Amino acid sequence: MIVFWLLAAALAAAALYAVLRPLLARRGGAALSRREANIAIYRDELRELDADRAAGTLAAEDYERSRLELEARLLEDVAAEEPFATRSGGRRAALALGIALPVVAVVAYLAAGNPGALAPQMAAPSAAQIEAMVARLAAKLEENPGDVEGWKLLGRSYSVLGRYPQAVAAYAKAAERAPRDAQLLADFADALAMARGQRLAGEPERLIARALEIEPGNLKALALAGSAAYERQDYARAAELWSRMLPLVPAGSGEARSIAENVEEAKKLAGIGGSSAEVAGAHPGVRGTVRLAPALREQVKPDDTVFVFARAAEGPAMPLAVLRARAAELPLQFALNDSMAMAQGLTVSAHPRIVVTARVSKSGSAKPAPGDLQGASGPVANDASAVAVTIDSVVR
Repeated sequence: MIVFWLLAAALAAAALYAVLRPLLARRGGAALSRREANIAIYRDELRELDADRAAGTLAAEDYERSRLELEARLLEDVAAEEPFATRSGGRRAALALGIALPVVAVVAYLAAGNPGALAPQMAAPSAAQIEAMVARLAAKLEENPGDVEGWKLLGRSYSVLGRYPQAVAAYAKAAERAPRDAQLLADFADALAMARGQRLAGEPERLIARALEIEPGNLKALALAGSAAYERQDYARAAELWSRMLPLVPAGSGEARSIAENVEEAKKLAGIGGSSAEVAGAHPGVRGTVRLAPALREQVKPDDTVFVFARAAEGPAMPLAVLRARAAELPLQFALNDSMAMAQGLTVSAHPRIVVTARVSKSGSAKPAPGDLQGASGPVANDASAVAVTIDSVVR
């Protein structure tokens, strides 16, 4: 516990120094917005909660409870009356009073570390209080419609309250101002799907595809893309997309086990062999990036199919793992592991040296055909983590 508090204090001190340093160096500047400062603090604390969750030190239910409480406190502060803020150099000035940062940091750590120990006065506000705070935030955004972070926070708040049409409207305003924010697009797609009866087909799926083009490793976008494929009974595609999530979460964590179970279910429905629940986290597999040579870009369409194969450098010719994607996702971050085995016993971990091949298929078939584009790595270890594959030749 002493180590925990020392780490919490060190993080709070570092964040305080980072925030106060530009203030001390700037003299005679314009007045700073308390609302914007609180948003900046909220984002820092939320990142810390996300890091704790990703590290497996914070359970999912504790994470959600802590995040909701943090958002509720922020909404109350953001909605408070304050003078209109000035901006400098086109970037949001995010600065709080020096005492606010350590106080909020301590509260967030208390929430993340031991929610049950919170004092009664620190309990989350009631539903009516949250509704009132959200309404005040919405009113503020009508006065300052260019506030992207405010619209994102409003959309998230409406989603928490189950008011999905309003969440969609808020996310749409944020997306107009930040069209290349992958996480925002994933949140937008999620809210839109909920507003349409939990259906991801159509516009939600297009938003998810855009998010993955921008950030191929976005966890939420991958999860939603897999769910969309599952909805339309494309179980092989669902398994493939969900498999790409496994290297992005801590091996052996609850998240990894849950993802692996979903992959296994999709594989069974698709008639694909292998048991992802048994192998998730046991072997990291081979990971890296597939890129397209600039000279071949004009020969590729965004909807062309890309296959990434792992084969034994010495052994059977049959692929040990296969990933399918779209050319629009290039450069593509890939992970080929035992959960993606094509047949029982033929796994990446069973062969010490692996060759990774990538191919753009014009027909959509996994079988190579003249006119397809391809590239391959040299032999690498079966747990290599920075494999580079360049698609640079044409199949004749």
